[in-house]
Amino acid sequence: MNMISNNFLSNNFISKFIFGACCSALVLFPGAASSQVSVSPLIIEAQAKRGQAQGMITLTNTSNNPSRVRVYAQPFTYSRDEGFQILEKSENDLSPYLQFSPRELTIKPGQSRRVRLISRLAPSLADGEYRAVVFNETLNETKDANGNNVTLVARIGVTFYVRKGNVSSKLTVDNASFNSEAKQIQLLVRNNGKATAISGVNWTLKRGGNIIKSGKLDSNSIIAQSDRNLLLDFPGEQNLTPGTYELTGELVWGDDDRKSKQPFKMNVTIPTITAASQKK
Repeated sequence: MNMISNNFLSNNFISKFIFGACCSALVLFPGAASSQVSVSPLIIEAQAKRGQAQGMITLTNTSNNPSRVRVYAQPFTYSRDEGFQILEKSENDLSPYLQFSPRELTIKPGQSRRVRLISRLAPSLADGEYRAVVFNETLNETKDANGNNVTLVARIGVTFYVRKGNVSSKLTVDNASFNSEAKQIQLLVRNNGKATAISGVNWTLKRGGNIIKSGKLDSNSIIAQSDRNLLLDFPGEQNLTPGTYELTGELVWGDDDRKSKQPFKMNVTIPTITAASQKK
């Protein structure tokens, strides 16, 4: 789980944003409040038929009070280094073609409600993938430590991918390098296909024929016709002798009945400065 934290308080208003995608989340303002509504699933992939596609999300109120929820969508992407990003506009934006049923709802404590996502693509749209993050925004009022009225805003995002025509993912590893800031090995994974891939990585690091470390990276979204650096969470603070290592493994993506795999094998150099910093 990836987490970024900030604090914001203005005019008795506290805002909290929660985004989930493929077993990962971006959380802002975690100290303000905990989300009172859970959402599933966090990723929906659909194939458009005659320009139409549908999805369904389930919202569950985990609090002891009624929750008011508003549903809306925005374009997004995953950048090479910064990960999830909301966009102002995108040629692959699905949101203009999305309808929600219902768009606003109240959920009683302990109960669940379903929201249907209905996509109607314009006939003039070219074949390809169209995507949006569907936010489920919850508004609740409470009091802070000083007794002031506070409005809590929590929003959980579900990524919705709709494919028009026969499009698919095509992943390769461009290179492996050492991220000096994170002190971790990173893979630059490129998607030359026209459909986003939710990919996992199985990897093994060797030197002189000896296995140094093997691992598995949880699934990450690689946007269509884009690339992304994936951190392998190694070596971190572990002591690793500087030099050239061999990194092998495979990218894995797709449904269980249509699993795709792409092996890779390349060298990665661990710089001398890493070992020096680890001995401090």
